[in-house]
Amino acid sequence: MTQSNFSASDQRIRQPVIQVDAFTDQPFAGNPAAVCVSQTPMAETLMQQIAAEMNLSETAFLYPLEEEGNYNLRWFTPTAEIALCGHATLASAHVLWTEGHLADGITARFQTKSGELLVEQQGELLRMNFPAQPVYDAPISPAIVMAINHADIVHGARNDTNYLVELRSHQAVINLTPDFAKIAELPYQGVIVTSAGEAPYDFISRYFVPAMGIPEDPVTGASHCSLAPYWQAKLGKDKMLAYQASARGGELHLECTPERIYISGQAVTVMKGELFL
Repeated sequence: MTQSNFSASDQRIRQPVIQVDAFTDQPFAGNPAAVCVSQTPMAETLMQQIAAEMNLSETAFLYPLEEEGNYNLRWFTPTAEIALCGHATLASAHVLWTEGHLADGITARFQTKSGELLVEQQGELLRMNFPAQPVYDAPISPAIVMAINHADIVHGARNDTNYLVELRSHQAVINLTPDFAKIAELPYQGVIVTSAGEAPYDFISRYFVPAMGIPEDPVTGASHCSLAPYWQAKLGKDKMLAYQASARGGELHLECTPERIYISGQAVTVMKGELFL
C-alpha cells in the first residue's frame, strides 16, 4: 500500500467540485456536469485541464461578480471551450441554490459568451432564459446521409453551429447508429437528429458532437434553442414537452418567444469532492 501524499498541512489550493445530473430528478439519468464555483477567475489552461480530468460532456466554471446573483460562467468539454451549454447552466444554478451561494427567490444571472443568461426557480423546476438559435432549410448532402447512417430523412436545416435532421419516426431516432468519425468531418459543431414524439412528448431528439469530444450528448439545452423554434413552426405550439432520447434520457419543458427560448428542468446532486491544485 502506498502512503498518501496528502496531509493535514497540505498547502495546495482545494477547489470544490460538484457533479450534478441535469434535466432529471433521479441520479444517474439526465446529463452529468461538473460545477466549480471559485471566488476569482481561473486560468483558461487550468479550466481546460480540469474539464479533461472530469471527462464529462461539460464542466462549468463560475465566480461571483459585484451584484448579488451575478456570476461569470464558462463551459468546457474535455477538449474545448464552448459558447453555450444548457445542462451545465442548469447544474450551475442548482449548485448556487443548494450550496447556499444564492438565496431562494434570487434570480441567477450568468454572464457568458452567449450574453446574459437568467435562471429562476419555479417550484421543482429551474427555468432558463436562452437566446433562440433558429435553423434554416439546407440541402441534404450525401455526406449528411453517410454521417447519420440513415437515408429516410424528412427535412434538413442548419445554422452557423449545427445541422438538424428530421427523420420520419421517433423509433428511427431512437435506433439511429451514426458514424461519429464522419460526423466529426462535417463543417458543423454537431448534428441534431429529431422527429415528432409520442405522448406526452411533442418531439424527441438526439445530439452528436464528436468534433468537440462528445460522441453523443445525453441531454442538451443548447440544441433545444434550435429545436424549439423548429417544432413551434411545424406544430403551431408555443409550449412543448421534449425528450432527448439518449441512453440516459431527459425531459425539457420549453416555451418559445420570437427571440428567447425558456427551457425548464430539474437537477440532482450526485457527488461532491475537492480538487487539489
